[in-house]
Amino acid sequence: MPAEDRPFDSHLVAKCRRGTVGGTPPHRPDPKLRHRVPMVLMAHRGRRHPDIAAHTGTTPRSVPRWLNAYLDRGLDGLMPRKAKGVTPRLTADLAPILRQWVTDGPAKHGLGRANWTYAELADHLYKARGIRIGKSALQPFGAKHGILPYRPTYRLFLGDPAKQAAAREEIAGLKKSRSQAKSSS
Repeated sequence: MPAEDRPFDSHLVAKCRRGTVGGTPPHRPDPKLRHRVPMVLMAHRGRRHPDIAAHTGTTPRSVPRWLNAYLDRGLDGLMPRKAKGVTPRLTADLAPILRQWVTDGPAKHGLGRANWTYAELADHLYKARGIRIGKSALQPFGAKHGILPYRPTYRLFLGDPAKQAAAREEIAGLKKSRSQAKSSS
């Protein structure tokens, strides 16, 4: 059945006159919707598809496409849809794994260095999990999940408490001697 012979939703005309098509206020309608709704209104008034296409600046093939979308799904058929996009390769469930790799250090994973780089983490992620990403994708992911490519070289909770206390006193003594040297100069 041609689009001109199908029933028409008369509420669309009222919504267009009120400026509330698709729930958008009259001062900020969606540009694509603002372009598609007149096609439906002109078809309702009996204009031919080539005339509608010439008036709206579209191709004659797109006019019946939008009219059929309107007749099949109503006003939702004219609304712009957001593209799904690519599914992300780095998901939140990988954050604890990467954090553990950084904590363990690259030496435990077969690299002869003390700290990771984003490029090495990305390469190791590909070798271990088959997920190919670049360092430019790993940097914002790491920032979002609190993962830095270096690991702390000393952890207080692993050290000997007596040695920690002695080190604190030694550091405090160095600070005192440095401040006394500055005041006497």
